[in-house]
Amino acid sequence: MKILIIEDEKDMRQNMQATLEKENFLVEPVATYEEAMSKIGVYDYDCILLDIGLPDGNGLEILRILKDKGFSDSVIIVSAKDSLDDKV
Repeated sequence: MKILIIEDEKDMRQNMQATLEKENFLVEPVATYEEAMSKIGVYDYDCILLDIGLPDGNGLEILRILKDKGFSDSVIIVSAKDSLDDKV
């Protein structure tokens, strides 16, 4: 299973990567919107772990693009936002 991690916080990204690799997943980590878009356009992923708050773009925009491209696999939102509106 190939997983793309889109997370700008370095420690969190490295922790997720190490944990998933211990379980024998193939993991590609990126830290920015631009890096994510360059990977999404070229490679197929079974699952994407997606941070909403990226330094150079919005993770929700990535989600819209994935939907428009017909990405039908799993996307898991990773976010520090905790208001009810953000969660919904």
